[in-house]
Amino acid sequence: MSKFMDWVDARFPATKMWEEHLSKYYAPKNFNFLYFFGSLALLVLVNQIVTGVWLTMSFTPSAEEAFASVEYIMRDVEYGWILRYLHSTGASAFFIVVYLHMFRGLLYGSYQKPRELVWLFGMLIYLALMAEAFMGYLLPWGQMSYWGAQVIISLFGAIPVIGDDLTQWIRGDYLISGITLNRFFALHVVALPIVILGLVVLHILALHEVGSNNPDGIDIKKHKDENGIPLDGIPFHPYYTVKDIVGVVVFLFVFCSVVFFFPEMGGYFLEKPNFEQANAFKTPEHIAPVWYFTPFYAILRAVPDKLFGVIAMGAAIAVLFVLPWLDRSPVRSMRYKGWLSKLFLLVFCVAFIILGILGVLAPTPGRTLLSQICTVLYFAYFVLMPFYTRLEKSKPVPERVTG
Repeated sequence: MSKFMDWVDARFPATKMWEEHLSKYYAPKNFNFLYFFGSLALLVLVNQIVTGVWLTMSFTPSAEEAFASVEYIMRDVEYGWILRYLHSTGASAFFIVVYLHMFRGLLYGSYQKPRELVWLFGMLIYLALMAEAFMGYLLPWGQMSYWGAQVIISLFGAIPVIGDDLTQWIRGDYLISGITLNRFFALHVVALPIVILGLVVLHILALHEVGSNNPDGIDIKKHKDENGIPLDGIPFHPYYTVKDIVGVVVFLFVFCSVVFFFPEMGGYFLEKPNFEQANAFKTPEHIAPVWYFTPFYAILRAVPDKLFGVIAMGAAIAVLFVLPWLDRSPVRSMRYKGWLSKLFLLVFCVAFIILGILGVLAPTPGRTLLSQICTVLYFAYFVLMPFYTRLEKSKPVPERVTG
């Protein structure tokens, strides 16, 4: 085996990569359970790619046969039902672990210097993931797939001058048709997965270049022994690979419970109207996107003007990219920030969850008012951040990690 590895290493840096990114990559020794979600996101990505490949073998991307081919997968393909449920549940699981991964970044300041690029690559992954999910959402060619795509694509028409042409270019036709389905299928199974995989590699490379953050927000590279090994660090392998296995087992237990017992999750993971074939002449009673888009959909509906609603929805995502330059706090972790930062983060998270709930529900005057209040609170977290992070009094940060 050693001779074989010597032969490989002379032609490909296998051992070097193993050491740099696992066995000799030193991570802080005080990681907590919130650090499971990065590896879990990678696990779900693998699940989506593997199940997606198998689903494409039996899926027909045409307006006439797409819905029937999904039914064929569910009823006639051997184990097709479990492949479909693993993929549909995996889409929601992906966003759950990504949102928790992002929350951990907000909590411990993982976007601050020198990890700005790590955060930016992460946000690009999130943006590509939203595009990937939207493209895939149309493919079953059910009622909610069709009409949800109709509503979202029509929003581009609000853009002055180029709006109508842009909308037609995205659809590939004058209305959503088999051409739209075919191009979304190509983007969903080929283009966007390649982009996501490339961004994941860049995200990990950038992370390993500057080192992982930790709950204390301390740079462990400052304190090293005579061999250059961080005093507060431990090798990622075997310590964190074994620890991550525990998180994977718990996650798979919950994930498989959903897949086998309630894959539709009461209509949130798989909407009831999507079990009817797309019909351009029959509008569903209430059109709403799938749950992981609903916070931004609620922001869109909170603004009366269509153009400004689209701008607000886009700004809600775009503002995440400039977060590293908004935080002026001298400390990273929420453990040592002042009470204002803690309050604003709490209000932001509550507002985001409320927006997500409101986005699912049909609009009423009361819900619209609540959406507007939560939209203001959402943006206040970012807009006021340069002020409250600079003015508040932070606690002294210890020299070494506290565990």
